[in-house]
Amino acid sequence: MPIDKEEQSINRKLMDFLDQSPNAFFAVENMKQALEKGGFKALYEGEAWNLKAGEKYYVTRNGSALIAFVLPKGDFKGFQMMASHSDSPVFKIKANAEIGIDKEYLKLNVEKYGGMICSPWLDRPLSLAGRVICKTKGGVETKLLNVDRDLMIIPNLAIHMNREVNDGYAFNAQKDMLPLFSSFQEKGAFLEFIGKELGVKPEDILDTDLFLYNREKACILGAKEEYLCSGRLDDLQCGFSSLQGILAAKPKQSVAVHCVYDNEEVGSGTKQGAASTFLKDVLMRIIRAFGKTEDEYLQALQNSFLLSADNAHAVHPNQPDKADPTNRPYINKGIVIKYSANQKYTTDGISGAIFKQFCEKAKVPFQIFTNRSDMLGGSTLGNISNSQVALNTVDIGLAQLAMHSPFETAGVKDTRYMVEVAKLFYSSSVLGRGDGNYEIIFS
Repeated sequence: MPIDKEEQSINRKLMDFLDQSPNAFFAVENMKQALEKGGFKALYEGEAWNLKAGEKYYVTRNGSALIAFVLPKGDFKGFQMMASHSDSPVFKIKANAEIGIDKEYLKLNVEKYGGMICSPWLDRPLSLAGRVICKTKGGVETKLLNVDRDLMIIPNLAIHMNREVNDGYAFNAQKDMLPLFSSFQEKGAFLEFIGKELGVKPEDILDTDLFLYNREKACILGAKEEYLCSGRLDDLQCGFSSLQGILAAKPKQSVAVHCVYDNEEVGSGTKQGAASTFLKDVLMRIIRAFGKTEDEYLQALQNSFLLSADNAHAVHPNQPDKADPTNRPYINKGIVIKYSANQKYTTDGISGAIFKQFCEKAKVPFQIFTNRSDMLGGSTLGNISNSQVALNTVDIGLAQLAMHSPFETAGVKDTRYMVEVAKLFYSSSVLGRGDGNYEIIFS
């Protein structure tokens, strides 16, 4: 079935968001702008919070993680939360990055961030984005940098010099994956380039967090225009869907919480990752702002629910045997609920059952993912987040191909499915009625 106008509209918005979000810093910056346009007020963790019922707020940490929330007009019983992540596997620029070759080439020293597929990074236009920390009279300030043009390339070695390249060649990150930046220049050329882009003196640049990114724009393809291709679909497709949901949220008995962590691709063990206290800190400050006690916070968690939203593997058209024989998610066939007996995913019978009712109420299809029993799979942020804020959680995602490539493939219908469920979820409540028994109050 061809995509309809609503699906076209939501995917065009997603594509714009993806193109303008080359890494976590820009994804969060673009979310901030959308939230402010939607009436959300900025908070800062280093200041007192004067929260009011019925209002909308957001707070960031490290410039790469964000939590937004909508307070109901009356008292609240719990939290309806959806968590995603802002980061993707990428190459990070190292300190002292310049490497000159024969006084002809200037390349940059990089290291792998996360578990990416290396080969698709070769022979395509790349550029540079992230943050630059500069000296000021009183301290330091952070500036975002996106060099919005084709800037670098990682050239392949010709097959004549690498006859094994099509026979399972193992790419060496230190040797094969360094980008060509310029013809040879004297030492300091890279910082001079950065300074010129930002309008600052090179000597005032104290440090950087800069990353490569694929310059190819997001696109829709397929005979029926059914596929969406872009970098960073894992996990900005879920983050975008959650954002659309919180912008439309009208909670009645629960606080709606949109949570976007950083560093999921490298284990989440940072101050802005799922293993941090970020979410717990925000929830506790909400509780205290309304005169509630720690005991009431613990009660609220029993009247709360978390969607851990991170994309899932679709059955691969060229490798269908890699998928489980009975649980086989396909692109454009609905939201994927992820299960793992070894608790790599948090979904259990209770949380899976509750989420299925949200899908049915929103008239959105769902499907199931499990790994083949003889293959190890990945994990996501749900169980890590639960180590700080323990509550009923379901791991979900959207089916995609080529996960952790710099150009991934997903489905246009699935974007709308996730947005529809997010809108319903944020305006509803899941209330505990004893261990294993829950009441779902739909908006």
